[in-house]
Amino acid sequence: MHLLLYAHVFLCCFSVAHSFCPSQCTCVYHGRSDGTGTRSVLCDDPDMSDIPVNVPVDTVKLRVEKTGVRRIPTEAFYYLNDLRYLWITYNSISSVDAAAFYNLKVLHELRLDGNLISTFPWESLKEMPSLRTLDLHNNRLTSVAMEAIPYLVNITYLDISSNKLTTLSSDLVDIWPPFNGMPVSSSLSQKVVLGIQDNPWICDCRISKLIELSKMSDTSVVLMDQFLSCSGPENLAGVMFQRAELDQCLKPSVMMSATKITASLGSNVLLRCDATGYPTPTLIWTTSDGSPVNNTVVQESPGEGVRWSIISLNGISYKDDGEYSCKAKNFAGNAEAAISLSVAGYVATTMPPQRSNGEAGGNSPSTTSSAPSTDFSNSPSTLITTTTPATTTLPPVPTKKKLMPSNVQQKAPPKPSKIQQGSDRMLAADQSKKKDASKSVQDLEIVEETADSAVLLWTADGLPSDAPLTVVYSTYDDEDDSKRTMDTDAGSGKVLLEGLTSGMRYQVCLVAKGSAAGIDPCINFFTLDIVEDDAENQLLMLISGIACAVALPVIGLLVYKILSLYCQGSVPGLDDELSKDTYLKFETLSMKQRTLNANPSELWTHRQTEESQERMLLFSRSSIDSQMTYRSDSSRSEFLC
Repeated sequence: MHLLLYAHVFLCCFSVAHSFCPSQCTCVYHGRSDGTGTRSVLCDDPDMSDIPVNVPVDTVKLRVEKTGVRRIPTEAFYYLNDLRYLWITYNSISSVDAAAFYNLKVLHELRLDGNLISTFPWESLKEMPSLRTLDLHNNRLTSVAMEAIPYLVNITYLDISSNKLTTLSSDLVDIWPPFNGMPVSSSLSQKVVLGIQDNPWICDCRISKLIELSKMSDTSVVLMDQFLSCSGPENLAGVMFQRAELDQCLKPSVMMSATKITASLGSNVLLRCDATGYPTPTLIWTTSDGSPVNNTVVQESPGEGVRWSIISLNGISYKDDGEYSCKAKNFAGNAEAAISLSVAGYVATTMPPQRSNGEAGGNSPSTTSSAPSTDFSNSPSTLITTTTPATTTLPPVPTKKKLMPSNVQQKAPPKPSKIQQGSDRMLAADQSKKKDASKSVQDLEIVEETADSAVLLWTADGLPSDAPLTVVYSTYDDEDDSKRTMDTDAGSGKVLLEGLTSGMRYQVCLVAKGSAAGIDPCINFFTLDIVEDDAENQLLMLISGIACAVALPVIGLLVYKILSLYCQGSVPGLDDELSKDTYLKFETLSMKQRTLNANPSELWTHRQTEESQERMLLFSRSSIDSQMTYRSDSSRSEFLC
C-alpha cells in the first residue's frame, strides 16, 4: 500500500510539472478523441526580455511574438524534443548564437521574421535536419554565406525578402532546378517557394542566374513575387528582372585541344583546355570519377574573358587511361568538355576460369590481369590480347578494349613466356622511375631571345648530371601533335631552341625522364618581332623621303631669290637711273636774312652740293611755314625728309 501511495504522489507531481506553463505565456492543449493531443505555447508579453526556459517539454508549437527579447542564447530549446514549429517573430532579436537550436531534431518550421538580425548562423541549421521552412523576412541580412548552401538543399520554403541583400551567390542558385541538373517537376510536393523581393539587388553577372530564373515560365522554383526589380547599376535602376539585359555577362564556353588522344606507355602527355566567358571563368580538371587531377596544372589568362589551362601527365601508365574533364565556371554559368586518353602498350591477359581441385583436367588457377607489353603493333590504339596459363592467382584488373581504325583486333605472337618477361622488365623500370619522384628541375628561365632562337636555362635539384631530360616546346596555340622535342641531360643546364618563328609566343616544358607526374615546370616566352622593326624602318624612310621632296624645292627657290638679288645689285648704271627716276639730288637749304619789305618772291636761296654722294628724297615745308620761321645766318640748316 505504501508503494502504491508513493507512486500515485509521484505521478501527480510529474503531471503537474509536466503541464506547468510560464507566467508570461499561454499554454493550450489540443486534445483528440483518441486521448492524444498536442500542446502549443504563446508568449506575447511586451515586458518579456528573455526566451522562457520552463516551457512544457511536450510542446509541439512555440510562439514568442512582440516581446522585448533581444537575443537567442545557446541551447535555448534543447529540452523540447517534440518541438516542430518555432515562431520567434516581431521581436527585437539582433543576435542568434551558433548553438541556439541545439537538439531540435524534429523541427519542421523556423520563423524569425520581423527582427533585427544582420548575421545569421547558417551552420546552426545542421542541428535541424528535418527543417523545411525557413522564414527570415524583414530583417537586416546583407548576404547569404557560402557555408549555408549545404544546409539549404532540403529547404522547400525560403523567405529572405525585405532585407538588404544586393547579390546572391550563383552556387546557391545551383541547388535549385533546373541549375542542379534535376528535371522540372509539375508535382506541388517538389516545388520550392522562394521569397527574394524587396531587396536592393545590383543587377550584374553575380545574379545573372537569379534573373534567368525569374524569366522562366516552367520551373520548379516558385517566386513569391514575380515583379522583381533592380536597384543598380544606374543604367538598370528600376528595371524589372524580366526586362533586364546584362550586356557584360557571358556564360563560359570550353574547347579542348582534342577529343581523344592515344599515347604509348611511359610517354609524356600535355592536355590543354581553353575557355571564354565574362567574367573570366575559372578552370578545374577532374577525372572520370569526379576527383580533381593531382598532376601539374598550369593556368593563365592572357586577357579579359579568356583563360587556358594545361595538365602534364608524365610517364603515363595504364592507370592514367580514362577521361579527363575540364570544367569552366563564372557567375553566368558553367560549361564542361572532356578529352579521352587511351594508353597503348599494355597486355590484357585472359585466362580460363578457376576450377576446384576435384575437377578433371587439373588445370591451375587462373584469372585476368593487365601488364605492360614490349611487343605491340605499330598502331597506337592496338590491344594485344593473349591467353596464357598462370601458376599464381592475381587480383582481377578491369581492362579496356582498343580497336584499330579497321575495327580488327590483333593478337600477339604465341610466346607467353617472353611477353611475361618483357612485362616484368617494364614494371621494374616503371617502379625505378617512381623512386625519383622527389627529384625535379626548377628555376626555368629564357634568355637571349632572338627572332628565331632562344636559350633555356635551368637548375637540377637532386638529379645526376647525366640524367636524361626532354625539352618539349611549341607555339602557344599549336595542337599536341605539332610539339617539338629535344633530348639533353640535367648537367648541361641550358639548351638552345632553334628554328623559331619571329614575333610568336612559345611554351616550353622540361620533362625529367622517369620523374613522377605533376612536377615538370613550363615557361612561356616571345621571340623578337623583326617584322615590326622593318615596318618601322620603312615608315621612317617614307617620312624622310616626303620631307626631302618638300624641302628641296623650297631651298632651291630661296637660293634663286638670293642669286637674283645679288645679280641685280651688280648691274652698272643702275644707280644713275634710280637717281633720275626715284631720288632728288641732295640739296642744302639755307635762310638768308631778310626784311619785311623784301621781295616776297625771293624767299630762299639754295646751292647744289656736289661733294656728297648721298641721295635722299627731300620735302620742304610750305612757303607759309617758312615765312613764319626766322633764323639767322648762324642757324643750323634744317633738313626735312
